[in-house]
Amino acid sequence: MELLVATHNQHKKDEIQQILGSRYTVKSLADYNLHDEIVEDGKTFEENALIKAKYCYEKTGIPSLGDDSGLAVEALNGKPGIYSARYAGDHNFEKNIAKVLEEMQGEENRNAHFITVLCYYDETGATYYKGEVYGDLLTENRGHKGFGYDPIFVPKGHSITFAEMPPEEKNKMSHRKKAIEKFLDRR
Repeated sequence: MELLVATHNQHKKDEIQQILGSRYTVKSLADYNLHDEIVEDGKTFEENALIKAKYCYEKTGIPSLGDDSGLAVEALNGKPGIYSARYAGDHNFEKNIAKVLEEMQGEENRNAHFITVLCYYDETGATYYKGEVYGDLLTENRGHKGFGYDPIFVPKGHSITFAEMPPEEKNKMSHRKKAIEKFLDRR
């Protein structure tokens, strides 16, 4: 079955395809030549995921998956949260990471968690699936795999960052994996 994922991010598309396996064929906005900027003006992960999924479904008629993800840092009162991708610059994760690390200087509480909310949208409407993974923030980048805040996030029970892990290892425990497992359980 084909599933349209509301992203232009090839890393995210590949990650979702790897997690879903052969049960679905994942397509992205680029595969449908959809290059409009989807305005994420929701106030929650759920609202932003719905905006993306509904846009894709309305444009193509293909069952669609909107994903809104972010990093929530306890010492920063949940920031960057829904603004994770544009915290210091639109999808410039070097600047975003630098801003988080600057705000965390001298902070002993390094607790953080990644959140993913998926919205599946088809002719019956919207269904939501949430996944979270908890860990700690480092004081500097480590690793070159993954994307986003992966170089500063060490999941609980591990000693390496998501960016140091092979994708297969990260995808066994990630927030996105947990949300997708809930999606698969109900399909």
